[in-house]
Amino acid sequence: MANQTRSRHPMTAWWIGLAVILAAVAYVAYQFACLECRPAGFLEFMILGIMPAVYLVLMYVTLKGQSDSERR
Repeated sequence: MANQTRSRHPMTAWWIGLAVILAAVAYVAYQFACLECRPAGFLEFMILGIMPAVYLVLMYVTLKGQSDSERR
């Protein structure tokens, strides 16, 4: 049993990252809405939209590339 290798889903880290990003975006959006300290429109869009999307795309590409190279 000790010599058995377990294979895990290669995208598990991406799903965990997605959950963390969504929680952080929800918290920041809540703070902006409730504390009325809203930044300018573009800055808010960048913080809540562009940055998480870019991070998740880059993380997906990296993990997908690693998973494809491990299969070869």
